[in-house]
Amino acid sequence: MTKKLSSSPKSLRTKAIHGEAQSKSWEFSHHLIPPMTASTTFRLESLQRGAEGFSTFAADQKSEKPIWIYDRLEEPTTKMLEDQLALLERGECAVTFGSGMGAIASTLLSLLKANQKVVAHKTLYGCTYSLITNWMPRFNIQNSLIDINDFTKLEQELKDPTTRVVYFESVSNPILEIADLEKIAALVKKANLKRAKDNQIYTVVDNTFATPWALRPIEWGIDFVIQSLTKNISGFGTEMGGAVIAPKEHEGNLRVARKDFGAIIHPYSAWHILVYGISTQAIRFEQQQDSAMKIATYLEKHPKVERVIYPGLKSHHQFKQAKKYLQSPEGKFAPGTMISFQLKGPMKKCQKFVDDIAQNSYSITLAVSLGLTKTLIEVPGFMTHSAIPSDKRGESGIDPRAIRLSIGLENANDIIQDLETALSRV
Repeated sequence: MTKKLSSSPKSLRTKAIHGEAQSKSWEFSHHLIPPMTASTTFRLESLQRGAEGFSTFAADQKSEKPIWIYDRLEEPTTKMLEDQLALLERGECAVTFGSGMGAIASTLLSLLKANQKVVAHKTLYGCTYSLITNWMPRFNIQNSLIDINDFTKLEQELKDPTTRVVYFESVSNPILEIADLEKIAALVKKANLKRAKDNQIYTVVDNTFATPWALRPIEWGIDFVIQSLTKNISGFGTEMGGAVIAPKEHEGNLRVARKDFGAIIHPYSAWHILVYGISTQAIRFEQQQDSAMKIATYLEKHPKVERVIYPGLKSHHQFKQAKKYLQSPEGKFAPGTMISFQLKGPMKKCQKFVDDIAQNSYSITLAVSLGLTKTLIEVPGFMTHSAIPSDKRGESGIDPRAIRLSIGLENANDIIQDLETALSRV
């Protein structure tokens, strides 16, 4: 028997565990846990069926029964993950990729062509910055990096007929700025009223820091939402993946881009993210967030700390905006799991502190990535954001002394104790 659809709506917390009650991607009548595929190619029952599979791939009209051909096109486990992600972000469809950067690159290249421009926030993840400023100009795709919350400047950019995409992070990496999604979407919508249908401007938002548990940009009028599944959604540091949640009309182009670029996610990774990551994301996120608040409060009071940036602190310069946007599906304030802070004094003190953590801390690990069960520390200006030229880091707002802390599931007091020990030696 297939599980019956409930007559009453369920919370996203429950949907994250059960997903769709019915799935065309696989026969569910005997499976409590979604099964995993391990085949790169699929048996076809007839030549006609095979031809139909190729002719309908990435088309609006598909066969009632899915036709699986080759896993670089589509395959069942990945499709179940995509259905679940679209559900959580409250979007029309989702397309998964082998990494977050695969999702970002494929989305931008599916929307942009030569002699068009992407307007992006000045503070971006280092690899995204490199993609936009280094690789895309080689295809004559231009860029303008601005403060996305400077609405006068944004309106000027939207008047430029070459502007095609507005790209930013909902919560910026690493300095935790909050984008005013509602205002940005409204300005883009206004600009689009004067544009032809085939020259509309699209908003693309990287929502990795917030995750769908803290923010769902589509609810605020955003067109495309990017997730690095490697981070909090997967959560255990074992799988890599990315996704874009998009309007249904763009699904075909995104799937063709993934096929042609080869930016596919392996079914093994898709299965682990679906079964272990998504089902536990809410409880992991809330525990990490609770610890983050305690740790941020501790750091803010420490005499050797110059500045702490955390959306849950009233000292955050956008605290009111954080309260507006960072809300769980259950209506609770969700300031997240990421902290940025700076020590008083020169860069050498920052280096000594982080090296001490790397060599002596038990509960904090010097490593890149974020949103994992283990607490991670890094210095973005010298690590994840090093692709940004040193003469441009000031413009991006990234202080070289900024330390990024991704809170895991350890006891908050243990993390604080390790911070205190390292700080005492600076």
